[in-house]
Amino acid sequence: MRVLLAEDEVTIFVTLRDALEDAGHEVLGAQDTDGAIRALEQGEPEVVLTDVRMPGEGGMTLLRRSIELDPTRPVIVMTGYATVDDAVAAMREGAVDYVQKPFRNEAIVRRLADLARVRDLEDENRALREELQRDRGFEGVVGHSPQMQAVFDRVRTVARSDATVLIQGESGTGKERIARAVHDESPRREGPFVALSCAALPENLLEAELFGHEKGAFTDARKSRKGRFELANGGTLFLDDIDDMPLAVQVKLLRGLQERNFERVGGETTHSVDIRVVVATKVDLRERVREGRFREDLFYRVHVVPVHLPPLRERAGDVPVLAQFLIERHGGGRPFEVPRSTMAMLERYPWPGNVRELENAIQRAIALAGDAGELNADDLLPADPRWRGAVEVPTHVRPLRDVLREHEVAHIRHALEQTGGHRSQAADLLGISRKVLWEKMRDNDIQAPDAGKAGATGEGESPS
Repeated sequence: MRVLLAEDEVTIFVTLRDALEDAGHEVLGAQDTDGAIRALEQGEPEVVLTDVRMPGEGGMTLLRRSIELDPTRPVIVMTGYATVDDAVAAMREGAVDYVQKPFRNEAIVRRLADLARVRDLEDENRALREELQRDRGFEGVVGHSPQMQAVFDRVRTVARSDATVLIQGESGTGKERIARAVHDESPRREGPFVALSCAALPENLLEAELFGHEKGAFTDARKSRKGRFELANGGTLFLDDIDDMPLAVQVKLLRGLQERNFERVGGETTHSVDIRVVVATKVDLRERVREGRFREDLFYRVHVVPVHLPPLRERAGDVPVLAQFLIERHGGGRPFEVPRSTMAMLERYPWPGNVRELENAIQRAIALAGDAGELNADDLLPADPRWRGAVEVPTHVRPLRDVLREHEVAHIRHALEQTGGHRSQAADLLGISRKVLWEKMRDNDIQAPDAGKAGATGEGESPS
């Protein structure tokens, strides 16, 4: 490690520095407080080893400055027999250990070796967490396929801004989870995340749900109520199924997105909000624009940063890691397994309901499996025999040479039929010599049509 050694006694400094360097450490040296602080600020040591009593303000000042710059950096103090109270005070200030003079250099070398092992373990754990994060992406979003890694990279990049995000994907692909990931990775993570499904409410209620309403705005509006725009202030507003939003509400949403202000239903006061907007659609919004069912100006307002979520059938390699993740989520700590043959069937199944369908299948299989054991293919896959036929793993695979021979024989017979049994013409059609054709007919017992009639082949029995 890179060690800052701060010690004013020359003999101790030189012998301890040599011992540390012999052990493989890089040593930054200082013999007074000011020099030690300069080395601390410029050399970025991984550990500080300091005497409590030094010229200048002393080791306690160095300790405080080290903790101020990097609270995780370990500091070990060296103290004389008569200054044990200083060591206790240093431990209270944040030192990880103290060594009492006189000491053996080997003892300090061993202590630094322990710290190096702890550092290496922390680095290894950090790398493992990062690898797991790459596989699992974000909370509840799992995938190590290139398609999902591209999604994760885009989410992490766009989350740092306030740009509007359009998430596109089939039902069940996890659009709301990606929207939450955008929020959780953003500077707004401490603010609210407010979601609204535009397909769940009729037009008259959707407007009030979005912008709120004043008392008496409509029947049963007995008091004023905030809408999702206000509730999301300072955070993120997620509008799912925006393609199902009526045109009349789209007009008011456009103004809200442009100006970040609005009026409640039945009100005249303009309210302003600070929100980040994420929207999702299960269809091609451009097609909706062409059909006149989605406003073009609103399309360009929400189509700032598109994120495409691939369907599960296009990333079948993610099925095993997704299945394991869902087993851990719903298994209640019980040890369930999916046999290899069953997992192969899961990877081949097209999952029209995407991740939502896989999650339902895992929950169903766990419920039927009892306390532990294997998850049954009958419980994981639909009972429809058409699907079973589509995903069954062959129990026997014929040798490739046999399959190729059958196709070759059929193709030669077809060529002979086309030429009325004339071998030279058939050989020309097949792109082979007459001799090769004769050998293949002989080896595979192929008879030319009308071969028994004189003149049918135009040739003798052998390709002389």
